[in-house]
Amino acid sequence: MKFLYLTWSNLKRKKLRTTLTVLSILVAFVLYGFLSAIKNAFGGGVNMADADRLMTRHKVSIIQSLPFSYKAKIASIPGVVGAAHLSWFGGIYQDPKNFFATFAVEPEEYLAIYPEVVLPEDQKKAWLQKRTGAIIGRALADRFGFKIGDRIPLKSPIWRREGNNDAWEFEVVGIYDAGKKNMDTRALIFRYDYFDESRGYGKGQVGWFGVRVKDPNRAAEIAKQIDAEFENSPFETKSEPEGAMA
Repeated sequence: MKFLYLTWSNLKRKKLRTTLTVLSILVAFVLYGFLSAIKNAFGGGVNMADADRLMTRHKVSIIQSLPFSYKAKIASIPGVVGAAHLSWFGGIYQDPKNFFATFAVEPEEYLAIYPEVVLPEDQKKAWLQKRTGAIIGRALADRFGFKIGDRIPLKSPIWRREGNNDAWEFEVVGIYDAGKKNMDTRALIFRYDYFDESRGYGKGQVGWFGVRVKDPNRAAEIAKQIDAEFENSPFETKSEPEGAMA
């Protein structure tokens, strides 16, 4: 403690040097925090992935769409238990900084393929009955204070409404919880039929498919069969286990 005064005096003697030193330490901690978050995000994706679930996307890029009709063909392949499609919406709430994951799905098929999305039965029924209904994750509800019955207007940087650029409006009919450790619950999930009938372009197309297989040991084999089904078509696919994709 007797050297504290000398240390403090030395710090004040070269203020620029002291400021730069403090800033360099601060930047190091900020970078560490960001990199830790990124590491956990990638690791969480692998941990959440089911061994019996595949992801089928466009062969060129995940941002390119696939025909809705692919779902029936995928489901008919031996060893496939079921398939559900998802489409990225990219919702913005009020301000561009309020951006969160938003997906269009078919409710019953989606919940069957992704059982880690835990939704009370009464809220599931409400989702099936309301065309503009949406379910939100617990973390997203806590972030903005959303509750069941709220109406949420969202803008999308990708999808415009047919004939205008008005905000898309959704009604919260359910709040889902995580059925797995480290699962992210910061998404809004809404109905594909409302999305497809209202968007200005791309009707009849989807983003990608989640595919559940009966035998996890045959996942790689079935992935090749799916891709072979659409080989040399205008929309070739790339299928792989979720863990590999993550």
